Amino acid sequence: MPSAGERRLFVGTALGVLVLDALTKLVAEAYLLRTTGVSVAGEWFQLRLVYNPGAAFGLHLGPYSRWIFLGLALGAIVLLARMSASAAAGDRFRQLALGLVAGGAAGNLVDRIRSHRGVVDFLDFGIGNLRWPTFNVADIAVSCGAVALAISLWIEDSRQARHEAASAR
Repeated sequence: MPSAGERRLFVGTALGVLVLDALTKLVAEAYLLRTTGVSVAGEWFQLRLVYNPGAAFGLHLGPYSRWIFLGLALGAIVLLARMSASAAAGDRFRQLALGLVAGGAAGNLVDRIRSHRGVVDFLDFGIGNLRWPTFNVADIAVSCGAVALAISLWIEDSRQARHEAASAR
């Protein structure tokens, strides 16, 4: 059972990501709505406003995509909060990872609730026609948090395997 401080790390990280994501999206909409994009590092990195009604990489599930992805995001946030509550005491890294994923999911959920246009994306990387799908701060948090969570789970499995091996001797 995690300590109150560890739970605060989860909640604080999630809220921090949510606020940062919301602020950057508001700025992106305010400044990029009337442009075709702003070059930050030549053609390689640009700020370009895109509304994504689907999921990652433009995945779209028809006319009910918004509601399906809204429901999935809500379910994910509940699952992540439960994982946080049941995490082992002392695993601050896992709390951080879960908070990153939950905050990112919440950031994109807010977009789905507030607008039928979809999630606000504005970070555009690539060269010429070879471009990564446009993304946002929430997407970065989800990706980094998912990698961190996988590492945390791997570390836990390694500890358990060492413990079981030591117990078997």
